Amino acid sequence: MDVNKAYELISTKLTGWLHDFIRLLPNMLMSAVILVLGFYLASFIKKIALKLISKISVNGTLNQLFSSVVYVFFIGIVIFIVLSILQLDKAVTSILAGAGILGLALAFAFQDIASNFMSGIFISIRKPINIGDTVSIKTYTGTVAEINLRDTVIKTFQGQMVIIPNKEVFQHPIENFSMLGKRRIDLNIGISYGEDLEAVKQVTLKAVEGISGLCEDEKITMFYQEFGDSSINFTLRMWVSLMEQSNYLEAWDTAVIRIKKAYDANHIMIPFPIRTMDFGIKGGKGLDEMMAKNIPEKKEN
Repeated sequence: MDVNKAYELISTKLTGWLHDFIRLLPNMLMSAVILVLGFYLASFIKKIALKLISKISVNGTLNQLFSSVVYVFFIGIVIFIVLSILQLDKAVTSILAGAGILGLALAFAFQDIASNFMSGIFISIRKPINIGDTVSIKTYTGTVAEINLRDTVIKTFQGQMVIIPNKEVFQHPIENFSMLGKRRIDLNIGISYGEDLEAVKQVTLKAVEGISGLCEDEKITMFYQEFGDSSINFTLRMWVSLMEQSNYLEAWDTAVIRIKKAYDANHIMIPFPIRTMDFGIKGGKGLDEMMAKNIPEKKEN
């Protein structure tokens, strides 16, 4: 190749690049200004988003995540604006297409993780449970120890730490014993058929009065419910304001002890299971009757 032609070709190329640089120089300066202002504005918006989400959610991890997502989203908008100003529309299109394909692939690959993650967000916002609550989820009952974005940790009353994915927590019924600030004791008792039912009710209600932790705004109730095989059965219902499981069981224990002492003092019997033996084919025949009937037959034989 001729040196002059090579020089001319290089010179033309450099001149074209210089021309394009000078033509795009205002755009580059504007892009730099927008980029710097965009980062400062994104940081400011992140702080505002953190304050707003903190009023809704007490989960610090979720709050930081939400504010970071807002920050990244706004930075993304600023970058796309800068690329457009620099007339790099093809690059913007390629980035958007790549992001869409990547997002679709990640959604399929990590759908379980994403499901637990989204469930954790909804749990943090709706607050069906809080740390320290006594709850029953699926087959696990205990105290909520941690609420993370992916899972919830429950400390059972047996002392085990159970990690439940948030998807399972969100999609299953939750029994929250701490939400109302009180719990009810349902004590099932049976008394003998020979007792005076009105007297038994008075003795029973008086026995459980003054138990520590009883709710003053809830009345102690007692209802006879059925005629059992050996007893007349009733249910005693008491509301207690003790949220700790140990205190709740202690109130239950105190009620049982007081009722047993009151029944002993008033000669009220809690009967053992009774079985009646019937020796007749058609029923209603006792052993003595059947023996008296069969003895003469044996003597004749």
